[in-house]
Amino acid sequence: MAKQAKKIIVKKKKGGAVVTEHGRVYITSTFNNTLVTVTNDKGDTLAWSSSGARGFKGARKSTPYAASVATEESLKKVVENGMKSADIFVKGPGSGRESSMRAIKNSGIGMRSISDITPMPHNGPRAKNKRRV
Repeated sequence: MAKQAKKIIVKKKKGGAVVTEHGRVYITSTFNNTLVTVTNDKGDTLAWSSSGARGFKGARKSTPYAASVATEESLKKVVENGMKSADIFVKGPGSGRESSMRAIKNSGIGMRSISDITPMPHNGPRAKNKRRV
């Protein structure tokens, strides 16, 4: 029986995305959670956080306070590395929209623009048939 050579697989770390002076902040606010993603100009993710990742569970996860804590946590990383301003993109109907934007303002990052990118149906689903009696 011949000995088989073992293949060693080495996982390479991905190169970290470059922090630029201007970036983008995506806030997705649902009824149950708030997700915050900070990217650079190209769209490479620099930092992210959510209310659930900050330790909030159940009904407290959907509060404005939990959204502001998640926003502060994700912005702290990029402000230390040199981000100065950002475009803000807000999506969803949740309660964390306003408080997360206040947290961005208090973090020291300048807001260049605020865009609401909540998907809206232009025509909606097909209507139910009328009842025949």
